[in-house]
Amino acid sequence: MDRILIRGGKPLRGTITIGGAKNAALPLMAASLLTDEALTLSNLPHLADISTMAKLLQELGVEVSMDGDAGGGGHIGRVFRLTANDTSNTTAPYDLVRKMRASVLVLGPMLARTGHARVSLPGGCAIGTRPVDLHLKALEQLGATIKLNEGYIDARAENGLKGAHVVFPMVTVGGTENLLMAATLASGETVLSNAAREPEVADLAKCLVAMGAIIDGIGSDTMTIQGVESLHGATHAVVPDRIETGTYAIAAAITGGDLTLVGARADLSESVVRVLTSAGVEISKTGNGLRVARTNGPLKGADMMTEPYPGFPTDMQAQIMALMAVAKGASMITETIFENRFMHVPELCRMGADINVHGASAIVRGVDGLSGAEVMATDLRASVSLVLAGLTAKGETLINRVYHLDRGYERLEDKLSACGADIKRVPE
Repeated sequence: MDRILIRGGKPLRGTITIGGAKNAALPLMAASLLTDEALTLSNLPHLADISTMAKLLQELGVEVSMDGDAGGGGHIGRVFRLTANDTSNTTAPYDLVRKMRASVLVLGPMLARTGHARVSLPGGCAIGTRPVDLHLKALEQLGATIKLNEGYIDARAENGLKGAHVVFPMVTVGGTENLLMAATLASGETVLSNAAREPEVADLAKCLVAMGAIIDGIGSDTMTIQGVESLHGATHAVVPDRIETGTYAIAAAITGGDLTLVGARADLSESVVRVLTSAGVEISKTGNGLRVARTNGPLKGADMMTEPYPGFPTDMQAQIMALMAVAKGASMITETIFENRFMHVPELCRMGADINVHGASAIVRGVDGLSGAEVMATDLRASVSLVLAGLTAKGETLINRVYHLDRGYERLEDKLSACGADIKRVPE
C-alpha cells in the first residue's frame, strides 16, 4: 500500500487545472440507465470512484467506452460513452457497491426504467451515518414496493412509478438525485420539496433535460418534474469540481503561495471564497479560472459552520481546519452534516495543531507552525487535509492509507509537485 511523503515549507506557484466534479460525474453516469441511447459525458475525472461506477454499470449491462480525452493525454477531461441497451440484470452486487456509497444512485433510474432494482446497501467513507432510508421512503411515495433482504434493497414497481409530492424531511443530495432520475420516467407530475440545491444536482438536472426530461425549478429547493415515456441520448460536460477548487485554493493559502486554478468557478464556491477572503486570502477571477494568493501578511482565524448548499460544504471542513491551524487567533468550526467527521483532528494535533473538540464544534487556536510527523488518513477529505498540513509543516510528513485520496483527487502529487511542492508517493 502506498504512502505519501512530503517535505514542507515550499510556497506553491504555478497553474493547476481543475477537473470535472466527482460528485456530479457519478449521478450523471447512473443517468445512462434511463435510456437505451448513448449518453456521452465529457470532463470526467480519472478517479477510483469513476472506475468503480463504470464497473458497476457494466455489470448492469451498460456498454462503457472511452472516446478519448479533451486534452492532457488521458489526464484531463476524459470522455465516456455509456449505452444501456441490455437491462436484463437489475442486481447491483455487494462487491462493487460496498466500495462506494454513490453506487446507490443506480436504484432510482433502474427502478424507473425496468420496474425492478436489487441494490446492495452501500459503503464508502466511514464518516458517520448516511442513511438511505430517505431515498427508499421517497421512492415508496412514487409507488415502489421496497423490502430489505440479506443486505440488499429490493425495489419493485411492476406497473411503473407514479408522480407524487415528495417532501424530504432533511436535505439529502443523493436522495434528491435518485428521485430526480426516477421521476423523469414516472407517470404524471412529481414535486420534490426541500430538495438539495448543490451545483452537482443542478448539473444532473440539466443533463436530464438534454435527454428529454421536463424539469422546472433547477437550482432551487423545489423541483417539478413532468414524467415522460422515454428519454434519449445526449452529450453533456461535467461541471468543474468545487471541492478540488477549494482544496487547491487552501494549498496556495497555507503555503503562502500564488496559484492559478484553470477551469475553477467562483460562483460554485461562494461560501468557501467568503471564508478564505475573511482569513486574508486574495482571490480574483482570471480569463480562464481563478487566481488564489496569500503573499501579504499572516492568515487570520475565521469561524465557519457546514451547511447544505449554498452553505459551507462539509467536504471542505477538514481542509479549512488545516488552514486555521496556522492562522492567527482562534477559529470555531462546527460540523452539522455528519456526526463523525473530526477524525483528522488527532492526526493534525500530532503535527502540532492546537484543536479541541466539543461535541459538533472544534476550537482551533492557530500556532506559529506545524511539524512533520507520520500520520494516518481516515477518509477522503481527511486525507487531503493532512497533505495540506504537510505542505506547510517543517520537516517530513508521511501519510499512510492514501488510497482514500485516489477516490477524489486526480494526480494530486503531480499537480502539486509541478507547482513546487516536494511531494511523492512511496511504497510501504
